[in-house]
Amino acid sequence: MALTFTVQAECGMTKARAGLMKLPHCDVRTPVFMPVGTQGTMKGLLPDQLLALDCEIILGNTYHLGNRPGTQVLEKAGGLHKFMGWNKSLLTDSGGFQMVSLLKLAEITEEGVKFKSPYDGSEIMLTPEKSIEIQNCIGADIIMQLDDVVQTTFQDYDRIKEATERTSRWLDRCLKAHKRPEEQSIFPIVQGLLNSELRRKSAEDHMTKNVNGFAIGGLSGGEAKDDFWPMVSLGTEVLDRNRPRYLMGVGLAIDLVVCVALGVDMFDCVFPTRTARFGCALVNKGQLNLRHKKYLTDLNPIDKDCTCSTCKNYTRAYLHCIVSVETVACHLISVHNIAYQMRLMRTMRQNIINGTFVQFVKTFMKEVYPDLNYPNWIINSLQSVGINILD
Repeated sequence: MALTFTVQAECGMTKARAGLMKLPHCDVRTPVFMPVGTQGTMKGLLPDQLLALDCEIILGNTYHLGNRPGTQVLEKAGGLHKFMGWNKSLLTDSGGFQMVSLLKLAEITEEGVKFKSPYDGSEIMLTPEKSIEIQNCIGADIIMQLDDVVQTTFQDYDRIKEATERTSRWLDRCLKAHKRPEEQSIFPIVQGLLNSELRRKSAEDHMTKNVNGFAIGGLSGGEAKDDFWPMVSLGTEVLDRNRPRYLMGVGLAIDLVVCVALGVDMFDCVFPTRTARFGCALVNKGQLNLRHKKYLTDLNPIDKDCTCSTCKNYTRAYLHCIVSVETVACHLISVHNIAYQMRLMRTMRQNIINGTFVQFVKTFMKEVYPDLNYPNWIINSLQSVGINILD
């Protein structure tokens, strides 16, 4: 089978669970964070370094890969795994998000999305069938349906309803067009933005399909956290517990911890490598902006408890001297930031298995908010699954 998923342990109080997802290229332990390699490359990192960081699955972007290098090159190379020298698992998105990020270049109709290429200005029609054709060529273990994406903060109910219903129609077209179901699993994407009725209907529609997992989309686009977490919780409430649940575009540590408690298994985000390019290193208390002058004479590593090669060999003072000046600084901080994300996910997984996840969450939140001045959305979201961090 293209994918099998086993829930290996569950938290006795929250919806958190530890699972094993068997994919054609490797097994993936969940909960898992997937670094984003948009163009078949991780900015600042080599595939060998990702392996050393215990990364089991990364994400590529169908729209950008379809433009460059294009399907002819990928077919000749034998797929993206061989093209980029990566023998672990891959997930590709469908290109739907570019409806938001490249909206000025896109025209959306029932047929699909017509883009003007940001590379050469040529017109490209991305239909559900074309998206799947490109992803079949890329050869990722998990591929996404083309969905009709609307900016999360959009207020027009009729447009949101249209996009949600169109996403379900496009799912049927994607499933029909899929040529490699024994090797690649299509994940439907739950839409509906912040409307609970539409989102529930979308999830219920997708549940009727013969698929191996689900994605929760249309979030993490600028909406208030008080609006964000109930939609995540609704998704994990409706979607089948025996199949993996993937929350798209979420990567901040505090969000990862909360959403694992809400029952999410998979995450992706450009955040760890993007923030590294601005000289910011991830720690439990948030970020260290290594451009700040206070690090000029700081001979400590980024994180004394981190075992990554950056923390083993380089100090904050050294990184401060080269950050935003030498490209190697982006590389070194990216190594640490990905290592941080991987360690956070492994720690949560182990605490779920050990039956100590609730205590882990409380300890983590106290480290992030030592003054115990927790945002209301964190208090409310965790209370919804039985964790009272005010105790």
